[in-house]
Amino acid sequence: MKIIQTYSLWIGVIFLMLTSCSRASELPVGKAELINDMKVLIVYLSRTKNTKAIAEMINQKINSDLVELELQTPYPADYKTTVDQVASENARDFLPPLKTKIDSIEKYDIIFIGFPTWGMQLPPPMKSFMNQYDLSGKTVIPFNTNAGYGIGSSFETVKQLCPNSKVLNGVSTKGGIERDGVLYVMEGDREVQVKQEIDKWLIRIGMIK
Repeated sequence: MKIIQTYSLWIGVIFLMLTSCSRASELPVGKAELINDMKVLIVYLSRTKNTKAIAEMINQKINSDLVELELQTPYPADYKTTVDQVASENARDFLPPLKTKIDSIEKYDIIFIGFPTWGMQLPPPMKSFMNQYDLSGKTVIPFNTNAGYGIGSSFETVKQLCPNSKVLNGVSTKGGIERDGVLYVMEGDREVQVKQEIDKWLIRIGMIK
């Protein structure tokens, strides 16, 4: 009788272990991190308002403060002139002065940073922000829009500029193509599609359930 009872007990234990493993495999990656009590900041740079749209999508899902980066001297409206200026700034490692001021950045635990890809690099204004403010000890999360050529070296630069931060996997999506006169695209079916992409990404990195 004792042998039967012991055998039954082991069968029960094995069943519970298998059930637990099965449930665990259903959990989204990174879901364990709860951010209800954390202060969240979203900082973004947006020329054609596509990155701004992504920032607002994140803001709708997560209780956060939303800040747009502005320069003391804005870039020219002409696309080609801006491309040439940005190329020069990158070549000289020039950091354009920011008009935007963020008070008490130390109070934030998580910082989303959003930007378009410019010249296959992190835009100079975002480099200015990351050099001006100490993000040590914070969780930094990049998000990106691009004209179809991807993130370039931008996400890697974020990691380099945040050596003492926890940098999570970012997300990138296609925005406008200013060179071809295609500007804001986050409307209609495209907006719905991108919202779904952002929701899935936020679940993967553990920001929402």
